[in-house]
Amino acid sequence: MFSSLRVAVIKAGARALALSPERLNVAVAEAVAGRRPRRSPAVTHLSRNLATVLGTPLSPEELDDWVTRGLRSYARYWAETFKLTSLSEEERTRRFCISEGREYLEDAAAEGRGVIVGLPHVGNWDWGGAFISSVGLPMTVVAERLEPEEMFDFFTAQRRAVGVEVVGLDERASGALSEVLRRGGVVGLLCDRDIQGNGIEVEFFSRRVTVPAGPATLALRTGAALLPAACYLGPGRDHFAAVGPPLDTTRRGRLRDDVARVTQELTHELEDLIRRAPDQWHVLEDRFA
Repeated sequence: MFSSLRVAVIKAGARALALSPERLNVAVAEAVAGRRPRRSPAVTHLSRNLATVLGTPLSPEELDDWVTRGLRSYARYWAETFKLTSLSEEERTRRFCISEGREYLEDAAAEGRGVIVGLPHVGNWDWGGAFISSVGLPMTVVAERLEPEEMFDFFTAQRRAVGVEVVGLDERASGALSEVLRRGGVVGLLCDRDIQGNGIEVEFFSRRVTVPAGPATLALRTGAALLPAACYLGPGRDHFAAVGPPLDTTRRGRLRDDVARVTQELTHELEDLIRRAPDQWHVLEDRFA
């Protein structure tokens, strides 16, 4: 829950970042993040997550370097996200590209049966949503409801300003997303964290964890295409995305079994996307506890 003081500080900071030069914002954010106390819970969790994802023995110094890169990447995400609304659509489009698999997205959209883009918390997914909307494929996303409601409304307004529609994560979300998909729309779902704690168990980097069942369930129920994808920071100040081919969401038996199968397949695809840039995986909770 956000206190009224914290809400005011976040809003003021966002306005300042929107007005300040982007290079300065990013440089300051990265410098501050790089000096974060190494014994803070977030840093400890990030260290454990990276050690699991990297999967090879690392010296303390090597792991610390990965953690520093991860913190700076996370700081850059916020600095660039708050700047996004003040950039022209032309600049946002110029600085983003789908370097792999754009044809999968366009072909699936052309079929008119709806598209679900399953994403990990990698890079800057807000830039990806803004880009997709700018090329004629407006995206709808789900966001965790925050308290007070003013905070949720603030982040919603930020995304709507760049063409991304937001649905709150509650009991009405599934129906709202199904309607978007039935109209042939695009839905973007971050699906490597089980925020609600009611997900389905899968193998993720050789560990048993739970992840949301929503992407697979929606695809199986609506007939929408389900594409794994990730957005990445770089090169330089630019951004790019990689999109994979649609997963096989053909019904084979009971819905519960099909959801489990498709969710596991999607999770393996997310593993590969995260491995491309582990330092850009912005999960500062202990994902493998």
